[in-house]
Amino acid sequence: MEQSDLATISVNELLKEAGEKFGLKLAAGEKGLSNKITTSRIQKPGLLLTGLKEKLHPERIQIFGKAEIEYLNGLPPDGLRATLKTLEKADTPCFIITKKQKPLGFLLQFAEKKKTPLLTTHLTTSLFIERFTKHLEERLAPTTSMHGVFVDILGVGVLILGKSGIGKSECALDLIVKGYRLIADDAVIIKRMSPTLLFGIASDIIKYHMEVRGLGIVNVKDLFGITAVREKKQMDVVVELVEWNPDEEYDRLGFEEGLYEILAVKLPFHRIPVSPGRSVATIVEVAARNQLLKIMGYHSALEFKKKLDFAISAKK
Repeated sequence: MEQSDLATISVNELLKEAGEKFGLKLAAGEKGLSNKITTSRIQKPGLLLTGLKEKLHPERIQIFGKAEIEYLNGLPPDGLRATLKTLEKADTPCFIITKKQKPLGFLLQFAEKKKTPLLTTHLTTSLFIERFTKHLEERLAPTTSMHGVFVDILGVGVLILGKSGIGKSECALDLIVKGYRLIADDAVIIKRMSPTLLFGIASDIIKYHMEVRGLGIVNVKDLFGITAVREKKQMDVVVELVEWNPDEEYDRLGFEEGLYEILAVKLPFHRIPVSPGRSVATIVEVAARNQLLKIMGYHSALEFKKKLDFAISAKK
């Protein structure tokens, strides 16, 4: 498992990856393109331009909308110098001007002097902040990569683990034939989008593809259609396929739930023994259906235990 808890992105990487998507263009401050963005939270300066330094969050990208540009443009020379001095002290990764506004001359000079990129976008301030924040949240989320298969069964995101050759891809293929959906095969990229929420996606290179021993690489989207795949999915349960060992004890009652920790998030966990004649895909499907019942507040094993305890008590 490869893990990266402190994700960062440089301004230059941001321009290459999302410049076209957000209409971002560099206006000044090219020497600061290596500046690192470490947080998805951004700031619209507002009152800090009046000198309220305690309102400034130096690590955040600063957004200049129409109100900020008009305020700066109307400041007297002394007031403008004081405001720029406040901005100069912050380690801001970059400044972004929205709504097709032309960068003011003193801002271009300021960006060059401070070596901080000044970017522009045609998007309105509110729309840009909404979309850009979501992009940064996903891009900077703690991330790990795991060897396994990730599928969507009835809206339940199931991560299938197991050693190489155990039959993970074959199990996923059976599930796809049943009408369920593939998110990722072989390498699953997992992002923690909140303290308790994980999402799984596939890398761009292997997206929609599976390796089936005896057939090779197949494109699930081309074979089964667009409804057989999806881009990303919340992860709800982890299943590990293991070789059947007659001397090992396996869970037969389900009273106690196992847990599997990924990026400090604990998910329900099941170990499923694999042997000839067992329909592993059906068992995984039932595990997903059972998890769906638990999410809705019904625990089959515990309900059975209650009935059993009641029957024993009544007999006594």
